[in-house]
Amino acid sequence: MGGYGSGRRWSSKNTTSGHLWLDVRRLQQKGCLDPGKSFRWYWTQNDQPHGDIQIRTQFDRIVLSYRHHSRSEDWQSKEYSVLLTQTPCHFGGVRQWFLCPARGCGRRVAVLYGGEIFACRTCHQLAYESQCEEPHYRALGRAQKLHVRLGGTGAVGDGLPPKPKGMHWATYKKLARRLYSLEAAMDSAVAARFGFGL
Repeated sequence: MGGYGSGRRWSSKNTTSGHLWLDVRRLQQKGCLDPGKSFRWYWTQNDQPHGDIQIRTQFDRIVLSYRHHSRSEDWQSKEYSVLLTQTPCHFGGVRQWFLCPARGCGRRVAVLYGGEIFACRTCHQLAYESQCEEPHYRALGRAQKLHVRLGGTGAVGDGLPPKPKGMHWATYKKLARRLYSLEAAMDSAVAARFGFGL
């Protein structure tokens, strides 16, 4: 209901890129989730401070402390827990997850986005920025990334680059088919957008 693709129009204000975010994978990689730690997490934008939050870790949760305000309200102090859960990894170890702290949610997610509370993308009704792009730009972006992965420059019109050293032929052929498919999707989207046949 109301999600992307259901007719809802997302504005630039409703994308994940406009929010501060906490990624449990990054916290885990940096060893920040060990119980008993207390630290300040910072965000920057264009190499300038953009926000910060105090985090304390406990056995099965983190406690977030920060100040927040909306346009019409004064600054308010916030402090609440975000539960953690784990799933086993295929090759050993465990992967940590946040349980979204928004009332009635509890989704298992890797990323929480800031606002009055840090909550999942669904609770904040956020789209990924790529979901707001025109279909031809989205297909172009995917094709460029794939072109680079195949050893190219990202200039999709340059044709298929030679197979990178060390890549299996089966993988190369599979990725090449995917690149051709993305180029076809891009051409179709351009034709539909600008109203001409190819």
